[in-house]
Amino acid sequence: MSKRLLSMASAMAVAAGCSMTLDYERPAAPVPEAWPALQPATALGDSGRAPTARDWREYFPDPRLQALIAAALEHNRDLALALARVEEARAQAGIARAERLPQVDLGAQRAASLTPADLSGTNRQLNAQRYDVNLGVSAFELDFWGRVKSLDAAAQASFLASDYARQSFRLALIADVASAYFSAIELQERVALAAATLASRGESHRLITARRDVGLAGDLDVLAADAALQTTRAELANLTRQSAAAENALRLLVGGSPTLPAGMLLEQQGLLAEIPVGLPSEVLLTRPDVLAAEQRLQAANANIGAARASFLPRILLTAVLGTASRSLSGLFDTGSGAWSFSPVLRYPLFDGGRSAGSSDLAEARKSVAVADYEKTLQQAFREIADLLAAREHYAEQLAAQTAATKAQGERQRMVEARHQAGLSSYLELLDAQRDYFAAQQSALAIRRLQLANTASLYKALALY
Repeated sequence: MSKRLLSMASAMAVAAGCSMTLDYERPAAPVPEAWPALQPATALGDSGRAPTARDWREYFPDPRLQALIAAALEHNRDLALALARVEEARAQAGIARAERLPQVDLGAQRAASLTPADLSGTNRQLNAQRYDVNLGVSAFELDFWGRVKSLDAAAQASFLASDYARQSFRLALIADVASAYFSAIELQERVALAAATLASRGESHRLITARRDVGLAGDLDVLAADAALQTTRAELANLTRQSAAAENALRLLVGGSPTLPAGMLLEQQGLLAEIPVGLPSEVLLTRPDVLAAEQRLQAANANIGAARASFLPRILLTAVLGTASRSLSGLFDTGSGAWSFSPVLRYPLFDGGRSAGSSDLAEARKSVAVADYEKTLQQAFREIADLLAAREHYAEQLAAQTAATKAQGERQRMVEARHQAGLSSYLELLDAQRDYFAAQQSALAIRRLQLANTASLYKALALY
């Protein structure tokens, strides 16, 4: 009977082509071949070559920022959670891989029974004992159609997807620490600027009050000076609050209590290195989020093969080889050998549509995975294109704002001179001071946005 079962299984395996595993084909990338913000000739940067992965320290040369990033990579709790999930997926992949090999167990047992005389058939009480020691393989599946192989491939792809997700989070963490660092520096500068402005407004208020007391100024000027003073004090309190919040955000990312050095300036050299840009085909397919989406697609593809194999027969082998005896001392005597071999052929005849539903589910999940992969590519393309466009326009905006700030500074000095000569009113001077303060604050904000954009571009280009 066992020979007939094996012969039937072999014939069906040959007829089915011996495997239901599906070959994977990467979908075409639904994105343009060049970035909208770059010409094809300049897309690869000055060197004319695609950017290569380098250590993150080369892109963030500031030693203070390097220390913060290193601390975040060591202590950030979200990154630790991502690492734990990778280890979980690795263990699950190991379990799936083990299913492709037989499980061999060593067993030893003693069985004893007592049969009453009226049930023994001999009218005598029977006392039976048996000792067994054996090696056994239980229900090992002969994977003719690749069902177990497909499940193993799906588990391996899921593990790789989780590892790429961890890499993506690591890149995002580095960029987030850099952005938080720049925000903290910006707010430090803005607080210092507001404090200096508050001191200046306080002195102006004192002088205007003194001039009114001697009849050289009116109450309107004093009220305007007092309003400007209180407005600046409110702005200083607001900026101080924002500065504390920025340091708290940085502290959460780093996982400790970073101390920001005083006197840092956003316009100092060496905060960031130049970020090279390659072509979409070379950049997008190396991003870990895109690679993770592709691995999820491969897992879905492998699950289709496993679902299709469920329509076909399964051959399970159970075998035991060992020794048996009525007494413990006779276990290894001559003639005590024992074995059993039980091949089982299971052919699905009716399961209420469970196999068909599993196959349809696998096909639907692959369609979802394809759409997710294409969407991930398109989102990645848009992210990089937006950052490249922003990089160009931030440079223009900062240059214009710097020129405007310089002009407002000159205007304030000229109005101050005219006011001291009695040629302009205090309200005109106050207006010039407000515009100059606002221009300085705007220049700091744009410079911080420019630096944060470069840090985000590091993450988007996956330069790890």
